Amino acid sequence: MSMSLRLLAVSAAFAFAGATFAATPQAATTAPAAKAHTAQQQRMVDCSKQATGKKGEERKTFMSSCLKGEGMAPAAAAPTAKQTQQEKMKSCNADAKTKALKGAERKTFMSSCLKGGAAAMP
Repeated sequence: MSMSLRLLAVSAAFAFAGATFAATPQAATTAPAAKAHTAQQQRMVDCSKQATGKKGEERKTFMSSCLKGEGMAPAAAAPTAKQTQQEKMKSCNADAKTKALKGAERKTFMSSCLKGGAAAMP
């Protein structure tokens, strides 16, 4: 008699546990699928995909700019507002060298270029 009670208790426990575990994964899988990304989360996903291959400071700068909604254009000869000071300096120095500027003319050009006004300079 006690053996059949044990068998009945174990069977009931397995039946209850099986029903509980069977219902849990179904509820867990439908809840995330129903919830859509917020605009910021979607932007993060998109920017992360675009940043594939970038590492370190380059990725950090790109992600910051991308999450603010700014497009990342490749560095051109004239510095843009998105370039770092170091990138601007490198670009302006190269432009001044190709134009063979010296002295006060170079100083004026460099000042204007670093402020972002190199396109207006002859």
